[in-house]
Amino acid sequence: MEKHKCGWCVGDSLYEAYHDLEWGTPVKDDSLLFEFLILETFQAGLSWITVLKKRENFRAAFDQFNYKKIAHYDAAKIESLLQDAGIIRNRLKINATISNAQAYLKIQEEFDSFSAYIWGFVDNEPLKNAFKHYKDCPANTPLSDRISKDLKKRGFKFVGSTVVYAFMQATGMVNDHEVGCFRYNEV
Repeated sequence: MEKHKCGWCVGDSLYEAYHDLEWGTPVKDDSLLFEFLILETFQAGLSWITVLKKRENFRAAFDQFNYKKIAHYDAAKIESLLQDAGIIRNRLKINATISNAQAYLKIQEEFDSFSAYIWGFVDNEPLKNAFKHYKDCPANTPLSDRISKDLKKRGFKFVGSTVVYAFMQATGMVNDHEVGCFRYNEV
């Protein structure tokens, strides 16, 4: 018998694998949190599957999301990224990735880790919702509004409330798996 999965992922093997293995699993590792944050910023205005299909290309293009390196990217690196057909070639988002890496480092200095900072918004415990259908999930919440505002105040770009909520879902800060999904109680 096949396990019930959230409706948004059904029918695409890449989506299903992402759902089954990653989405909603609590992430506390700063390197992986940065990767998710950057991928979510690139997703703004696009579908997640578009980004997911290019994820390995993003990893290669952005030095495995090494934020310490990215914080020092220069004009030549930006131009090479703009020529890379394997990623989303948006100058504003590429520039935002660099400034976000710089802001990320500042948060690490202040809080010892980005994980401590971001998970502090949920008292280090995932919020657990109880939606029967994925379409009932909100696009943003008052909490994602607050986090977005704080990130922007700290110099982050492309971190609107909807992007932040998607980040929260992806990194397990909030459990938005459908209550009937096999992953709901796993995460």
